[in-house]
Amino acid sequence: MARRPVAWVGAIVLLAEAVGIALLNWFLGLVVENQGMSLAGLDPHAMTVSTWIGGALFGGYLALCGVILALAGARDRAPGRFGRLLLISCAVVHGVLGAFCVGLVGWPAFAFMMAVLGLIVLTLVAYEKRAREGGAPAPAAGPTPTTP
Repeated sequence: MARRPVAWVGAIVLLAEAVGIALLNWFLGLVVENQGMSLAGLDPHAMTVSTWIGGALFGGYLALCGVILALAGARDRAPGRFGRLLLISCAVVHGVLGAFCVGLVGWPAFAFMMAVLGLIVLTLVAYEKRAREGGAPAPAAGPTPTTP
């Protein structure tokens, strides 16, 4: 099966998405700063800095998920417990953002989000299936004999 290429493609897409999100938030912060925009009386500079911090945090989160996928592809092993939880949360985030994208951005953005969601889920499921197939055999069903 194509576990490794799917993990690598997912890693590349997540890393590109991380850079895109960081650059988008940097640009939005500059727009807020240059226009002197304010929301409910907030200081425009505070809004700019918070936009930059939010973009850096979200971009870092996506980059970390991309690194986890790259490590899974390089090692050809399932991610550990922390990595699996991180990738599951990333899949949920892409599902929710995909639902919002339909109304706010359009169907192409929804298709992109669902493609990334599919790459993450396929990687998780493929490595989980491999771990079950290559793991220890399941114990036989039925009563265990006792010796007197």
